[in-house]
This record gives sequence, structure tokens and C-alpha cells, in this order.
Amino acid sequence: MPQMIPNVTGVLVAGGKSRRMGRDKRFLELGGQALLQRALSALQSLFEEVLVVLAEPLPQLTGQGYRVVTDLIPSCAALGGLYTGLSLASHSRVLAVGCDMPFLNPAVIRRLAELGAQADVVIPKLATGLQPMLAVYSKTCLPHLERMARAQQFKVQGLAEVPGLTVKLIPEKDFLDVDPQLLSFFNINTPADFEFARKLLAGSGHDRA
Repeated sequence: MPQMIPNVTGVLVAGGKSRRMGRDKRFLELGGQALLQRALSALQSLFEEVLVVLAEPLPQLTGQGYRVVTDLIPSCAALGGLYTGLSLASHSRVLAVGCDMPFLNPAVIRRLAELGAQADVVIPKLATGLQPMLAVYSKTCLPHLERMARAQQFKVQGLAEVPGLTVKLIPEKDFLDVDPQLLSFFNINTPADFEFARKLLAGSGHDRA
């Protein structure tokens, strides 16, 4: 069994709007598992404490052996989920992921947690941009997230520009040895994304990982 990552809480941001998908993507099945469960399993393999943050309660997620919480600040998308997870986490740092990321690589998660031990914000910076939903945050971010929510500035990556926070941007080259295709950062927003993931899974053996 792999060693757990110490002093960090895993936070699964699983709000549930799914506007571009047209249906609740959290329960779309890929490789015999719902997307939410795939992401949750990755976190549970690495963190002693895992929080699942929802916009609204879901009866089917209660009593499953992990902690389910609902947004403390409603209607703030992923920013509200991150604020809630950080607020309620037992540890001073969290690693946050989205529930629509089907190919999370434990080695990528572990590297982020290790690289970010001294920073308030640790965000991967790919050629396509910052990746705020596979990143590490400290509780120092909480007042800034609250201010952003009040100002209706919902882009979590805005934390990377906040004066006073220690921010570490991790270039994509630092992940290529463990995730050559950077699939950990792939997320499903549309039916086309889901179809692509199904084809990828069928040809790659990710369902057997």
C-alpha cells in the first residue's frame, strides 16, 4: 500500500452544475466507475482525510466512509468549493481536484504535495494555462477567496496574482516523467470530452490501473 501524504487534506470539488454536459457528469460511468468515484478513489489512496464538497446535498453520497460537506458560500462555482474545503479541512493545506478528472495520476498528486510544502498556492502551469483544480492551497488563502467571492471574481487561478501569498507555479515539464501525456489534467466538460475519454480508456488500460 502506498504511503499516505502527511499533513494535507484531499478535497474533491464536486459542485454539480454540469451545464455544458447537459446532465450530471459526476455520475457518468467510465471504466465501470462514476467520474466522481474515480477521482475520489485517487484521493483516498493518498490522503488520510478526504472531503467531498457539494453545492447541494446528495443523499446517495452519505454514509460512504468519507466526509461530505456543502458550500459555505453558495453559487460561487469551484471557488466556493475550494473555500469550503479549505475552511473545513483539519490540515493547514489541501490538495484540490475536480470531480470531472478521470485520469488523475497519484504520482502527479504526490509531486504537487511535495513541491508545495512551503508555498500558499502551488499551481501547475501548462502550455494551455494554469490548472487550479489540481493544485495545493494553504489556509492563508481563505480571506482572499472570501474577498474574491464577494467581488464575484470566481476564477480560482486569480489567487496566483494576490500580493502577499507565496505562489509556486510548476511547469508542465516537471510532470512529464510520471505523466507523459499530462492526462491528469484532462477534464470532462462536454459530451465530446466524455467520448474522447472513453476512447482513451479503451486503448490505454487506464481502467486497469
